[in-house]
Amino acid sequence: MLIFWHIFNARVSSFYFHMGQYSDKFLEYLGSVRRYSGHTITAYRNDLQQFELFLKEYYGLESPHESDTAMIRSWLAHLSRSGIARSSLNRKLSVLSSYFRFLLKNSVLKHNPMLKVSSVKKEGRLPVFIDESKLGSLFEDTAFGDDFPGLRDLLMLELFYTTGIRLSELIGLKHSDIDTGSMQMKVSGKGNKQRIIPLLEGVGDTYRRYCEQKRKMFGGKETDPVFMTDKGKKLYPLFVYRKVGHYLGLVTTRSRKSPHVLRHSFATHMLERGAELNAIKELLGHASLSATQIYTHNTAEKIKNVYKQAHPRA
Repeated sequence: MLIFWHIFNARVSSFYFHMGQYSDKFLEYLGSVRRYSGHTITAYRNDLQQFELFLKEYYGLESPHESDTAMIRSWLAHLSRSGIARSSLNRKLSVLSSYFRFLLKNSVLKHNPMLKVSSVKKEGRLPVFIDESKLGSLFEDTAFGDDFPGLRDLLMLELFYTTGIRLSELIGLKHSDIDTGSMQMKVSGKGNKQRIIPLLEGVGDTYRRYCEQKRKMFGGKETDPVFMTDKGKKLYPLFVYRKVGHYLGLVTTRSRKSPHVLRHSFATHMLERGAELNAIKELLGHASLSATQIYTHNTAEKIKNVYKQAHPRA
């Protein structure tokens, strides 16, 4: 099918295809009124030409304005079978939508055939996570230091990875939210919905040492934010992004090195070690299980890769 698609594209580019009068006027409108760039207009022209060629070959029509909803869906199916990316399909549908709106505005058509044509659902991106061994190396081999900045950075990373909290949740933490007696933490998530997350003993130890250094430098109350900058100000997102990006850069070459990558790593590693999906859902603060199920795809992909590498017939 991909070979057919290359041949189809070659025919469009090499064969002199005369645009219909309405298509020509539409492209002129894009340039003179909408002020689209020449590159964008060329892309619109190519998509319309492809559609016109399809209509001519399969339905004997000379111009897209003669088409109907069934024909547009047929073209969509034709493109999909050829292996074209879903993002490209949606771009072509967007071009047709603009074209038919132009025809309606100029009273060429009475009904828009695109109204009953839905865009194609994009491929879902799998969550990016860091291998467990690499994160182990980060926490075991990195010299964070026992001063305020070092312990703060360590505690931030530990909380992201061992609790799966969001960036906004970490910044919003107050000392009154952390109970080292019962080893748990209260988190205010989306919609101000609160949840309780257990803490590991090692994280509790880091927190106590951090609080000692923080009190020496800035004092503090129970209602104060847990985390501060080097100057004693409340944390802000860019500060945390830079810190997390720096430390993850020590153990991975991945382009994405954000706090959310640590959240993804937490959920993925928990699932790989046998945690129930419902438990992970509650820890992450997801409203529905469907949001958590995306992590099952990561583990499934990992199993596939292990299978391909290990099986003698793979």
